[in-house]
Amino acid sequence: MLEAYSRAWTEIDYDAISHNVNEVRKLVKKTKIMGIVKANAYGLGDVACAKALQKCGVDYFGVSSVDEALNLRNAGIQDNILILGYTPSMHFHYLHEQNIVQSLVSIEYARELNQYAKDNGVKIRCHCKVDTGMCRTGIVYQQQDKHIEDIYEEYRMENLCVEGIFSHFPVSDCLDQDCTEFTTRQIQLFDEVVELLKSQGIDPGIRHIQNSYGILNYPELEYEYCRPGLLYMGVTSDDHIDIKTNPDFIPIMSMYANVSLVKWIYPGQSVSYGRHFVAEKPTKVATMSIGYADGLPRLLSNQGFEVLVHGKRCKLIGNLCMDQCMIDVTDVEDVKEGDVVCIVGHQGNEVVTVDQISRTAKTINNETLTSISSRVPRLKVRS
Repeated sequence: MLEAYSRAWTEIDYDAISHNVNEVRKLVKKTKIMGIVKANAYGLGDVACAKALQKCGVDYFGVSSVDEALNLRNAGIQDNILILGYTPSMHFHYLHEQNIVQSLVSIEYARELNQYAKDNGVKIRCHCKVDTGMCRTGIVYQQQDKHIEDIYEEYRMENLCVEGIFSHFPVSDCLDQDCTEFTTRQIQLFDEVVELLKSQGIDPGIRHIQNSYGILNYPELEYEYCRPGLLYMGVTSDDHIDIKTNPDFIPIMSMYANVSLVKWIYPGQSVSYGRHFVAEKPTKVATMSIGYADGLPRLLSNQGFEVLVHGKRCKLIGNLCMDQCMIDVTDVEDVKEGDVVCIVGHQGNEVVTVDQISRTAKTINNETLTSISSRVPRLKVRS
């Protein structure tokens, strides 16, 4: 029986990343991997994930901010790091001092960065971001429009070394006709920009556009890099409805909490704030030491979400509290204080996945993972 480590904790098997990377490589045989470790690797530990990826031969990492890039550098990671988001001008000096690659979020931003580099007598490494339909950052491109001149200008800036070009898929996780047509159009626009650059004698550099679902659903693309995040963590949708391929990923994260109290309640008695659960029969209730402040979505309240106690499925009852929540353990024998509740992972012959939490809470796996708070310890375990 697993012993309790804390009131609530996660266990992360970084060794399983190697297996998941191999599964990605089976899909995109000619494409290298840029490991996305932004947001503390979706809450699972950026440095630990990056070092595990390095052991798999991954030599390029994607982060969201200069702070995240510096965190990797300070941990001794000297491989290529691309900042996918915006870096304020006050932090431009870190880019050349720490050999960090910056994405160009707009032509105006590129001009500002180039002027800074010129004034300081330095060259700054960059990737050109092309907006093919996400409408977030990058130079908007819609079939040979005037903005291609802005892309040419970025590549020709004297103090910027533009060594790559990329875009992003907003609906690669959907296989409806409208979504696939949209994604296909994005690919066409991206390829068109690359060819136009070449026609001007400009080397576009390394190309990358596939996110995790872009890898699963468009593995035939043969750009220089792809950008998996959830995939190397072994997290996908459980039903596989919107996945063309069927790789064998291993989830690297499990999550647990303690039983802190067990009591019987009787018809008419209610559980938690709002009295949304009222017992209709004698019910054995266990309180477990995890709540929404730990990252368990409050939207799981009264939705029939189940956790595992002694390998048996038990429903969450009543509203989640900030630090605790309650479950119905009537059908589980010998439940006592200190028993371990499995919230994500395997226990006995049963399993609870991140995707089950996400679907019940009507959110996505990315948010579920990144919402696990800093007060929940991350324990490194081995397979």
